[in-house]
Amino acid sequence: MKKLLLLFSLSICMGSCKDADENQYSGRSVQFELFQASTYAYKGTIEFKELVDGNLELALRMDGAKSSTAYAYPAHLHFGSYDQTNAPIAYLLNPLPAAQLTSTTQLGNLSDGRSLKFEDLSNFDGHVKIHLANEGPEYAVILVAGNIGAKARAELEPDQIAVCGKSF
Repeated sequence: MKKLLLLFSLSICMGSCKDADENQYSGRSVQFELFQASTYAYKGTIEFKELVDGNLELALRMDGAKSSTAYAYPAHLHFGSYDQTNAPIAYLLNPLPAAQLTSTTQLGNLSDGRSLKFEDLSNFDGHVKIHLANEGPEYAVILVAGNIGAKARAELEPDQIAVCGKSF
């Protein structure tokens, strides 16, 4: 009887946690494609989900070879198009662990002090880049990239991708 009561209590708790997760989103989301940007065979997506408080959560996903090493790929949200040289970093996103190739970030104020809201996405001039490394020569290797907002495209021209500046 005690086991049955414990099982019942656990199932209620687990159901409550799931409802709480689902209730944190407004139901509005938009997804942008991230394209292969180097000889490494990766592609991906970034999804912007609106939270009930009006803030945004960004979910990054790369498709490609996973690794069991304890390594993570750095990701940045930038102002401007992916072909803009030294495009300023708007927000440092959570890196993608090589074993999962996914990450989520709750977006705070951008580097210019603005708060990006869901309504702003369609006119936002920005892009996302996921790098091979945080520093050194591998920093210049962009695994995936894609414009978001106003300049989102259906394809990427890899020879036009500019290496991003690190100023934040």
